[in-house]
Amino acid sequence: MNSEQARPGSGGSQVAYRLVSTLGGRGPGPQCFERALRGISVGDARGVIAVGDSALKVFDPAGALVAEWSTGQEAHSVAVDAAGRVLVGELDQVEIFDRAGQRESVLRDPPRLGRVTALAPLADGLLVADAAARCLRRYTRDGEHLADIGRDNRMQGFLIPNGVLDFAVDERGVIHAANPGKHRVERYSAQGELLGHFGRFDGRDPAGFAGCCNPTNVTVSAGGRVFVTEKAAPRAKVYDPQGGLLAVIASEVFDPGCKNMDLAVDASGRVYVVDTARLAILVFEPEPLGESDER
Repeated sequence: MNSEQARPGSGGSQVAYRLVSTLGGRGPGPQCFERALRGISVGDARGVIAVGDSALKVFDPAGALVAEWSTGQEAHSVAVDAAGRVLVGELDQVEIFDRAGQRESVLRDPPRLGRVTALAPLADGLLVADAAARCLRRYTRDGEHLADIGRDNRMQGFLIPNGVLDFAVDERGVIHAANPGKHRVERYSAQGELLGHFGRFDGRDPAGFAGCCNPTNVTVSAGGRVFVTEKAAPRAKVYDPQGGLLAVIASEVFDPGCKNMDLAVDASGRVYVVDTARLAILVFEPEPLGESDER
């Protein structure tokens, strides 16, 4: 869409969500994280993959820990490619593991590649969010740098006062990137052309984005819905493909100190959101409007 004029609607919610489970948490236990929980991925047959500290953990839908392995550095992001390999974004590198957790290779690109806070395998390579350089970097399968996305603007990159750059790629190959300093979600082609955006600063209308810098994180569903999280105060929301607000998924359930809350959505529409203060993954399930009112 030509979203220079597009604005999210402020109508009533068209879908409702309820909290159904919580995975992980802060603590010394094997299923917990002690210092940080930064990235999650769903959709792989193994379950929910989470990274934080210097570890990767896999949970089944019931919250049981089914696999775990160490990462070479503090982990910032995670994704799974079509072959089932697990990619972990770190400082200055991306580690690539096979299904069993054995490291196959490492992508490094000094001095270009910095802190990798999001990543997505592409049919012909890899796209990573470099928060240090405030741009997206595109690589071939062999790790050759092809192009940077999001730097060709007056600010020479995304405005990310929170220190995290997040994006997702939809089923058409369109890139959806959070630009919190501009209070919007931007859409790019794989070649880096800005296709449009939605969002506006608004501290009252829930369709807008409040504070200095929101939304912080973004993902997309198979149907093209756009899911975001915000900070101060933390909340999760969902928009239709045109940028119209569908629902505030949740707000009061998150620790007030949360920020940079990664999120993911699975094929059934469940939404997984990281509570970065409690180091837990909150799982929300969609339900028809009116159903919760009857209980």
